Amino acid sequence: MIYTYLTEHYKEGEPIFFSDIYDGTISKPALTQQLATLCKKGMLAKYDNGIYYIPKKTRLKSAVGPTADTVAKYKFIMKNGKIDGFYAGNTFANQLGISTQVPYVVEIVSNNTNSAPRTVTIGSRKFSVKKPIVSIDENNVYVLQMLDLLSELDSYLDYDYEEARKCFIKFIEAHNIKRSDIDKYIRNYPLTAFKYYYELRLDNVLA
Repeated sequence: MIYTYLTEHYKEGEPIFFSDIYDGTISKPALTQQLATLCKKGMLAKYDNGIYYIPKKTRLKSAVGPTADTVAKYKFIMKNGKIDGFYAGNTFANQLGISTQVPYVVEIVSNNTNSAPRTVTIGSRKFSVKKPIVSIDENNVYVLQMLDLLSELDSYLDYDYEEARKCFIKFIEAHNIKRSDIDKYIRNYPLTAFKYYYELRLDNVLA
């Protein structure tokens, strides 16, 4: 039964994408009907088209589902331990500590889009999603995330270069980024990535 499979593979409140559970053993309309039946019984809830979740009951007995940010993370950044994207632009600049601006639109770079930069609405949140210059995986995600930000650093920087340098150094050390990692990918990025990489003297801290 589909419900047994869902409870064995998904936690309460975790996004369930139709595209992930459809395996071709039954037709799409048949699977859609089974999911609709579970929703009518309250055993499953529909978040949006093609997105479901197992309701998590609260003390007030109301069903709680995933947030828009969680859905976006599963759809574009990481799902089942597989990394396909990263937060970018002002979103990452804020996380890194070089910007005080809280972005209204969350910026994401993801393998899971084939189009030009586009705005995606999930729930009440807006996400700007663009495809990567280099395909993202668990081995290069942090290097690419850093180079992507360096490419447009002055667009997001709220502090001087010395303060920014400290933030980048913490990121480099936290994720064990090596000089060889930078050398492997930096030529794929605009010349501004080189410019800020050397102006911040990041080469001096890399092993």
